[in-house]
Amino acid sequence: MRATLVALLAMGALAATPGAAMAVDETPSPEPTSTPTPDPVRTSEYWLEELGVVDAWETTRGEGVTIAVIDSGIAADIEELEGAVAGGADFSGVGSDDGRTPLGADAHTRSHGTWVASLAAARGTGEDTGMIGVAPEAKLLSLSIGFGSVSEVPFSEQVADAIIWSVDHGADVINLSFTTNQTAWDESWDRAFQYAFDHDAVVVVAAGNRDGGTTMIGAPATIPEVLVVGGVDQDGKASRGASTQGGTIAVSAPSEALLGIGPAGDVDSWRGTSGSAPIVAGIAALVRAAHPDLDADNVINRIVSTARHAPEQQGERDPIYGFGIIDAEAAVTERVPLVAESPVTDVTLEEWVRINRGGDDPGEVETGPTPTPEPVNLPALPPLDPPAEAANPYLPSPESLREVTLPLMAVTAAGILVLLGVVAVSRRFRSNHDSHGSSS
Repeated sequence: MRATLVALLAMGALAATPGAAMAVDETPSPEPTSTPTPDPVRTSEYWLEELGVVDAWETTRGEGVTIAVIDSGIAADIEELEGAVAGGADFSGVGSDDGRTPLGADAHTRSHGTWVASLAAARGTGEDTGMIGVAPEAKLLSLSIGFGSVSEVPFSEQVADAIIWSVDHGADVINLSFTTNQTAWDESWDRAFQYAFDHDAVVVVAAGNRDGGTTMIGAPATIPEVLVVGGVDQDGKASRGASTQGGTIAVSAPSEALLGIGPAGDVDSWRGTSGSAPIVAGIAALVRAAHPDLDADNVINRIVSTARHAPEQQGERDPIYGFGIIDAEAAVTERVPLVAESPVTDVTLEEWVRINRGGDDPGEVETGPTPTPEPVNLPALPPLDPPAEAANPYLPSPESLREVTLPLMAVTAAGILVLLGVVAVSRRFRSNHDSHGSSS
């Protein structure tokens, strides 16, 4: 597909070049115009114009904002990403320390992280040439994790550690272009995601793809307070194959006919909400750069409240499109009222954990040495009872005589006295009866 795309782009550029049929014509060649030939890669990024990204660039290009890409790693020595990656780390145990070695059992997975990064913040190869990201002046953090059997470290542990590392190293936006295909998530994610929210990071998550086997939205797209992105085609209609639909979707972005820079520096064609998410992450970076005083909830609020209704959207929030298709210019420039809580969920992660885990809160992330507890003085315990002396089990003990034998003897004696009284009365009655009978 990549070779086909490059061939088609090259053919289009050739067809647009004037003068090829004039080689044998004696008519003087026309003076060259000052209009440069459009770059085929740049013109293929249709989302830049359609989503208002180019117009938003008149205000900001994302300078001063850092986007963490937690994925298969961002390849080094990519011209379009030169100077974009500010740092990184590996959490798989099999990658390079800086997160710049692409990981994966196949070419698609190895390319994935670099594709994502280029959509978010590629620099291009010139002013109007080469692939450019939505926030071309934002910085990137490359956090490499291993998908599937690539790493022996549990996947949930890799993600949790990568999120915490990202926050500790200045991530303003965190992009997660993967799904677990299950609604539940490991408890370690409770603490990691809460740590990101507590430190004011915007977490952008892909909804997943039906063609990839995701028939329903799964974690991390089910975690409260994240910004979940669904996919649409070039006409703004739901992408049934390259997107999953569900109630947690907040906004929609293109997921068809996307471009990305591969690890070898080639321009690749791909599809899926893995590409929709970094487009939105780039817009979040533009909003944060234009409005540095806004917290994460209000950054998200600008994105969702300025989204355009999709052609087939039903209601204010649709389980297919969310609040609508993102509009970068509106998110950056429109006047939007402030909010006091997350606009994409009715329950915070902290509340969810308390209700579903049975705990008070998600727990705190320890980032420093554990403090030594001070000793507590407890009162002395009372002395133990002395051991009982051994005794013959067949002989009565003082306790059994007092509590059993004596009460039983008293009850027996009283019964005997009552019985004797009854017998005496009976004999007297019989004697009186016999004497009356003899005198008549």
